[in-house]
Amino acid sequence: MNRFTRVRPSTGAVEPVRRAGAHRSEPRSAVPSGVRTASEWSWRLLTIVGLAWVVILLVVQFHEIVIALLVALLVTALLQPTVASLRRHGWPKWLAITLSLVAFLAVVAALIGLVVWQVRAGLPHLEKQSAAAYDRAREALRQPPWNVSDAEFAGYIKNAGSLLRKDGGVLLGGALRVGSTAGHILAGALIALFATIFLLIDGRGIWQWITRLFPRGGRPALDAGGDAGWRTLTSFVRVQILVAVVNGVGIGLVAFFLGLPLAIPIGVIVLLFSFIPVIGAIVSGIIAVAIALVFAGPVQAIIMLAGVLLVHLLEAHVMQPLLVGGAVKVHPLAVVVGVAAGTGIAGVPGALFAVPLIAVANAMISAMVRVTHGTRPADDPGPEPVEAG
Repeated sequence: MNRFTRVRPSTGAVEPVRRAGAHRSEPRSAVPSGVRTASEWSWRLLTIVGLAWVVILLVVQFHEIVIALLVALLVTALLQPTVASLRRHGWPKWLAITLSLVAFLAVVAALIGLVVWQVRAGLPHLEKQSAAAYDRAREALRQPPWNVSDAEFAGYIKNAGSLLRKDGGVLLGGALRVGSTAGHILAGALIALFATIFLLIDGRGIWQWITRLFPRGGRPALDAGGDAGWRTLTSFVRVQILVAVVNGVGIGLVAFFLGLPLAIPIGVIVLLFSFIPVIGAIVSGIIAVAIALVFAGPVQAIIMLAGVLLVHLLEAHVMQPLLVGGAVKVHPLAVVVGVAAGTGIAGVPGALFAVPLIAVANAMISAMVRVTHGTRPADDPGPEPVEAG
């Protein structure tokens, strides 16, 4: 033995003695740990972004089917509580689904028919008022301080028309515009109708079939995420329906008391645009104020503007906090960014579906994380059936 060896007392075996600092001779990684961690996050994020981009490309390619299916999901989320309530009272499933669908289609048809009837009935009067409003505006622009000549005014009108033709397609359609022909619209409506029927009949079974496509270990989390997302979607749809009705009725009543010729169409327009957060309120308010300015005058336009602001303030500060509560947990910044991104990608359909998609994704991810970590919040009532029965 020498000074570099020693005898282990328990076994009598001779073993080498590790010198102080000998571990420093072990090889080290040339890449710092921070850089290594950042690179691992980077390739994972790039994979996620690439997958999201592929999904967006597929959605753009099959936009008519995707829009129809998303509409079917929203309609199903609206009708499913009614169907479930009828089922609890002993109604057969087929009768509950049929009655709910017929009532929904009757309401939609009644709104469309009412608008068409109002416009057709007041069309001659509207033409006269439009011509008179045009003459008043032209005469006002001739006077100081505007001093706009006829040639300049015609140029402004031409430029405005060109701008609308150039950018109107982006605003109204985008990458995912609703079918440009009657055939596309009819096909999308039929797909949405049949998808709604099947979702009401066997929504739970469809979701279970989707979860079986994933590994067995991830199915409980995915199932919990689906239940949480469905609860969020149904809450969102119910709240948006009520908010839209209140907005439409409120602004429509303001237009009626001002004596505007399109009070009912204004209310319906506001109701429909209320389903598009942020942008819908701005566009419908501009339309209402513009109609009041053209057909009534500046004083009535100011009153209409005050009415629009009052209704939307009531919605933002009273209805949304009381009705939504903790059911749809989406930060206002996420709403604004989501609507802007959805509008840029898909036009009006993107703006319409952006917020519910964000809300559902947030609820699903939160529920999946909780299940993965084995926790459940105290106020979580547990899974809610997706199907009508």
